[in-house]
Amino acid sequence: MTPRSSALLIGAFAVMTAGVAQADNADNVVGRYEVKYEEVTSNCENTGMSMLRGVFEIEKKKASTVTIDIDRLPVMTGSANKGGRVKATSKLGRTSIQGLDGRFSVAGSVNDDGVLQMVLVAEYYLSGKAYCTQSWNVSGVRAGDPPKAKKTDTGDDASDAMSSPAMYDMMTRWLPPAD
Repeated sequence: MTPRSSALLIGAFAVMTAGVAQADNADNVVGRYEVKYEEVTSNCENTGMSMLRGVFEIEKKKASTVTIDIDRLPVMTGSANKGGRVKATSKLGRTSIQGLDGRFSVAGSVNDDGVLQMVLVAEYYLSGKAYCTQSWNVSGVRAGDPPKAKKTDTGDDASDAMSSPAMYDMMTRWLPPAD
């Protein structure tokens, strides 16, 4: 094997293992959560939303991209990162409050036990201009199935990567047979 083909093989290996890690980030936070909302701030007078309890649903779209669906709010799109950290935002659009448009965003995390801790922010606009803002602490637990068991880590990154069928196939095609 030439030094150049070795470098290409190592580069392909690094790309494949990075892709697996990003996919795991989204997989770890996916689920339906029973949540409660605690209003933190609001500068909205005689308007705004009242949120007490609800359902918070996180779905994986591709790689580390997730969507978050909350009752009565537009779907938010964002990403899941290491440590179960999630960040997502909706597009500016109509709200259930007559005459106001809104943009909603969440940021927070889901831990290994399926406990969700987020901050939800609602920014309201009237005739295209900022009108008022509300925010809530959101907390809850994954509903239904218990959290998925963690994949065992052998401590050997090469062995863990080779356990992936796609990686095993790629490696066996590129490596010369052992003598």
